[in-house]
Amino acid sequence: MESEKPCNVCTDFRKLRKKNKKLLKEMPCPLDKSTLGNYTWGFLHTMAAYYPETPSQADQQMMKNFITGLARFYPCSYCADHLQKEIVSNPPDVKNNYTLSMWFCNIHNEVNERLGKPIFDCSRVFERWRDGNKNCFE
Repeated sequence: MESEKPCNVCTDFRKLRKKNKKLLKEMPCPLDKSTLGNYTWGFLHTMAAYYPETPSQADQQMMKNFITGLARFYPCSYCADHLQKEIVSNPPDVKNNYTLSMWFCNIHNEVNERLGKPIFDCSRVFERWRDGNKNCFE
């Protein structure tokens, strides 16, 4: 999905901020690529952690459709293209919340590795995205 012109989520708004400070005082900037990515990953990991332990066939199909739709309509065309290819080579595992969480975690780690970011310990997905650790509840 090649974009004709750069979309807002593909743009670094720090550059825009320097160009038009008055506009930014009046209205906040749209999400940039990094912010959108962070929020999206947080949403996806949380959704996977709360996905049913024993989803129905309808739930499983809906989740596959959701992921396919996300890959089709994600605002950053580079990210969307990558996810579309990933779905073909490594289809989402929607059997239960654990397998879906692992699928998203592994995909996220592949992206992090490509970007030179730290790799997350996938054995801790529920602790991070659903249950929390003891410090979350003090």
